[in-house]
Amino acid sequence: MGIFEVFDRISANSQAQRGKIEYVIAGLGNFGMEYDNTRHNAGFFTVDKLAGNLGEEINRLKFKGKTAEVTIEGKRCLLLKPLTYMNNSGESVVQALEFYKLDTSNLIVIYDDISLEPGKLRIRRKGSHGGHNGIRSIIELTGKEDFLRIKMGVGKKPHPDYDLAKWVLGKFRADDLKKMEISAENACECIKLMVQGKTDEAMNKYNS
Repeated sequence: MGIFEVFDRISANSQAQRGKIEYVIAGLGNFGMEYDNTRHNAGFFTVDKLAGNLGEEINRLKFKGKTAEVTIEGKRCLLLKPLTYMNNSGESVVQALEFYKLDTSNLIVIYDDISLEPGKLRIRRKGSHGGHNGIRSIIELTGKEDFLRIKMGVGKKPHPDYDLAKWVLGKFRADDLKKMEISAENACECIKLMVQGKTDEAMNKYNS
């Protein structure tokens, strides 16, 4: 047996001991320091918070993204931050789903929503992309709209003529960033319920 076969077998055995991945939890955003704490990176912000609460770091390169394997309420989950930039988020998400042979019913996507104020969140079971390019990419590449979402409020544009790209790629004000810390913690609690099949409970407790 060659050395690579040995490593593959060890990896497979290790995976079996940890348990099969049951959920892919994808936080959407753009990769790069210049995008840190921008409104469009609310998804990254939230999954990083979730990983930190579990004593983990999302740092393994896989599926065109950064990943971490974690256990949430007894469920093995893959935390995923696509590195494809927002508009191509689906490329990363689809690779992860296909690798673990999961349907979109085992996908939770976290992303920014300009229709909600900072600190607010909204859970949905399915729906259209609503103009969000990251969600558009996932829907186009999976061919489905029935996946769980957590929308993180980032606030609306200052006025209707304000450039949307400039707004979502702008950084949070200090007071809004504090509100995002709270909503990210609430989203983490939502995810604990959702992986247990208690999405209705999460919606009743946390929907704004």
